Amino acid sequence: ATAITCFTRGLDLRKETEDVLCPANCPLWQFYVFGDGVYASLSSVCGAAIHRGVITSAGGAVKVQNLPGQENYPAVNANGIQSQMLARWASSFAVTPYPFNILTGSKDVVLEAVGRSISTARPSTGKRPKKTLEKKSGNKDCKADIAFLIDGSYNIGQRRFNLQKNFVGKVAVMLGIGTEGPHVGVVQASEYPKIEFYLKNFTTAKDVLFAIKELGFRGGNSNTGKALKYTAQKFFSLENGARKGIPKIIVVFIDGWPSDDIEEAGIVAREFGVNVFIVSVAKPTTEELGMVQDIAFVDKAVCRNNGFFSYQMPTWFGTTKYVKPLAQKLCSHEQMLCSKTCYNSVNIAFLIDGSSSVGDSNFRLMLEFISNVAKAFEISDIGSKIATVQFTYDQRTEFGFTDYITKEKVLSAIQNIRYMSGGTATGDAISFTTRNVFGPMRDGPNKNFLVVLTDGQSYDDVRGPAAAAQKAGITVFSVGVAWAPVDDLRDMASEPRESHTFFTREFTGLEQMVPDVIRGICRDFLDSKQ
Repeated sequence: ATAITCFTRGLDLRKETEDVLCPANCPLWQFYVFGDGVYASLSSVCGAAIHRGVITSAGGAVKVQNLPGQENYPAVNANGIQSQMLARWASSFAVTPYPFNILTGSKDVVLEAVGRSISTARPSTGKRPKKTLEKKSGNKDCKADIAFLIDGSYNIGQRRFNLQKNFVGKVAVMLGIGTEGPHVGVVQASEYPKIEFYLKNFTTAKDVLFAIKELGFRGGNSNTGKALKYTAQKFFSLENGARKGIPKIIVVFIDGWPSDDIEEAGIVAREFGVNVFIVSVAKPTTEELGMVQDIAFVDKAVCRNNGFFSYQMPTWFGTTKYVKPLAQKLCSHEQMLCSKTCYNSVNIAFLIDGSSSVGDSNFRLMLEFISNVAKAFEISDIGSKIATVQFTYDQRTEFGFTDYITKEKVLSAIQNIRYMSGGTATGDAISFTTRNVFGPMRDGPNKNFLVVLTDGQSYDDVRGPAAAAQKAGITVFSVGVAWAPVDDLRDMASEPRESHTFFTREFTGLEQMVPDVIRGICRDFLDSKQ
């Protein structure tokens, strides 16, 4: 029999049947085993043999028979090993005591000696059966781009680092990695972060498992904050395999506590639209709390402090029961509150005509229009932001983007705007808003929009200031009422002008435009991400 290691997998054996010798004292908790009786080929051969009862932890000789793939591999606890459930896999194997042969007569018939019949086996026809093709598309119900940020510090040590790799591998398999399913990559946090592999590198569970198995322990301080910030900023680029419109997730594994500040990194991740999960293992004891820089580090780093994004395991031993619940969380698209959308990633400034022709009652209708548009967006310090400027011949900033960071306060501030009355200088007002309201937000992560509301002819040029605003990265929507010239509205609007220009004869018609303006903003936001 050929000597193999504790972690040799069925897919590592190339022959149709092979006699192997498993070593003694393999650590049961580190085995990858998928199925019962018939095992997916990415399972550990020795782990499967112990699970099946062919050998004990004392090791021994085993006969391995390669078999076709299965539609399903059940999860069964046997002989101290909890096997994992797995959907369709390309190839399988069975284990029997050496030198027992599970084949009889034709090589196409597999008997009950493997514990149960195999659904893909066929009676002998003199031809070899075709191999089941591996399902490449993956779990289509779980679309996510996931970075596993693993702990490679001296805190965790070499032994628990291997247990961590084992756990991450099980989660990766449970997710259902594939071209149309989740994609994963790994970053190791230690003294300095290191991207081990990107989303684009592997799109099958088999390849990801092999890549995780090959990861080396780095050591050093657990600078998790530095690694989280680096991953949020560098990992999810299109050239590295990130997909448009797919939730971005970082799963941070922390053994004990981080050596550096993690709060700022959490803020950066949220600004970049990344959903941060923290998996904390062996949390600090009462005696250790004095060494922890910030005992609330989990709450400050996660996407939302609502319990969903934090996950605790008492130890790295016996973690199998935690695999499926974590995988289910990572596939819950509707819970990914930090993903960038048009609703949480825009700055919208409303430029409001306060000229004498509007009148107080119509001015209130304009404010109601602004409120109804603002209500659709997720306003927060890391989300969308609203600003308002009222103009006549002069301009008055009613409130800027950073003055109010909750929806309730923004809506209250809109209702408290007082009507100015005066002339109409829309061009100057656009220039004022571009310079003073959008200027401080120029380098921010949000997409900028300006909605101009006016009811009449401007006394100055609007085309030049509007072009300058658009050159500064601001998308302009023009909303005209009553006597507002359509030519002026079109001159102010961004291209294509038809979809950025709105007009109504009556102020009461503004209400009907609310959904169209919101859809226009979202359409432009998505187009900017193409």
